[in-house]
Amino acid sequence: MIRDCDSTTTAQSGDRENILGKEILLKMYRMMVLARRFEERVNLLFVSSEVPGTVHLYTGQEAVAVGVCLAIRPDDWITSTHRPHGHAVAKGIPVRELMAELFARTTGCCRGYGGSMHVGDMAYGMLPAIAIVGGNIPVAAGLALACKRLANGKVVACFFGDGASSEGAFHEGVNMAAIWDLPVVFVCENNLYGASTHVKRVMRVEHVADRAAAYGIPGVTVDGMDVVAVHDAVAEAADRARSGMGPALVECETYRFVGHSRTDPGLYRTKEEVEYFKSRDSIKCLRARVADAGMATEDEFTEIDQSVERELEEAIEFARKSPHPLPEDCLKHVFVGKEG
Repeated sequence: MIRDCDSTTTAQSGDRENILGKEILLKMYRMMVLARRFEERVNLLFVSSEVPGTVHLYTGQEAVAVGVCLAIRPDDWITSTHRPHGHAVAKGIPVRELMAELFARTTGCCRGYGGSMHVGDMAYGMLPAIAIVGGNIPVAAGLALACKRLANGKVVACFFGDGASSEGAFHEGVNMAAIWDLPVVFVCENNLYGASTHVKRVMRVEHVADRAAAYGIPGVTVDGMDVVAVHDAVAEAADRARSGMGPALVECETYRFVGHSRTDPGLYRTKEEVEYFKSRDSIKCLRARVADAGMATEDEFTEIDQSVERELEEAIEFARKSPHPLPEDCLKHVFVGKEG
């Protein structure tokens, strides 16, 4: 259930702060702030035409990416979508390399070949993002099959939106993972809208997680604006998958504060709805939660905020100074078969 961020919510959270500890909670806070500020800077750079192409901002959904990526191991895998920046930041790809990729420079995480909708880095356990809606779901199942066959103990976390859960690829990928007990956690970021269409117009069940029953796997719905709730649900699902018990579907009820893409004014949403979810900003909620528990001071939060700004300034400068690809680079990494 989606709850308001207030003192009651904090009190109901129990002893999770003490169990997770100050180090993890502040790491969650910093990663969410880094993802948020990265998006805000990218938006300005796109408007000023320094960033080419288009962008699909992740603003508002940071608790999902951070909660998931801190719940799995660093050597585990993730697959992403057309809205991948937050996932990449949470998985640990350096923001200087992400920024350079958006600038289409050779120092980018995909050497300038990918751009906004295809960021990723195998070295950090993130496949280059797949922009086709639902396209990464069967890929995640295939990657999980490889992990199972190799017996490497790794788990795959697959991000997708509520709209993707109505795609044929969702059925095929989840069903395959279920019948073969593959080590994958399917993470649905339900931000209520598939582009501009409300989720209630495209499905009859109450929650996306209810669809898990059709595949004989566990399904759970959590507050996607609560990074701790996301972390706990995914940690449990990942442990289950790693032990050979197969996949699970974790639905995170979240909200994007911006339009579907940079050119979308979001007129299909009411001002009251947007303001309600902004009042539940996951970053502000976590900050209040940690402060109320007496685990960090305002000076500590300020230092984190300032360190994030310094990191982003360096990343932008790095991207601006990085070289552009050469025309002949388009022939690199291309398989050319021999005739005859």
